[in-house]
Amino acid sequence: MAFSIGDLAREFDITTRTIRHYEDIGLLKPQRSGQTRIYSPEDRTRLRLILRGKRLGFSLEESRAIVDLYDPSHGNVEQLQTLTEHIQQQREKVTRQLRDINKMIKSLDEAEAACRKALKKARKNAPKSGGKKSGKK
Repeated sequence: MAFSIGDLAREFDITTRTIRHYEDIGLLKPQRSGQTRIYSPEDRTRLRLILRGKRLGFSLEESRAIVDLYDPSHGNVEQLQTLTEHIQQQREKVTRQLRDINKMIKSLDEAEAACRKALKKARKNAPKSGGKKSGKK
């Protein structure tokens, strides 16, 4: 069974340019028939794993390291151990980022509340203009 670049692009909802980039950096190594790229089931599996790594927040180099450990003849033990370690590290990183984002949201809420309070006070203490508001439209 073989796949064209268009087949893989449609299946994984990515551009052919993305697939060519992965080929350029050595993540995929399709066979060639003239100018036509012919992807094997193994290439398809590698692409699926690369895209899964991307969804998990791994760099392409991290994905390469994990995908290169694929060894079904030995039960993929080393690959699965490495993947588990990367997942734990990524989870810790995202958890730290989430804590930082929550702190930032709290700071934004406090700053907004202070601004609204100051604005309300400023409007209350502002001199009344006896007429229409001026301003250009």
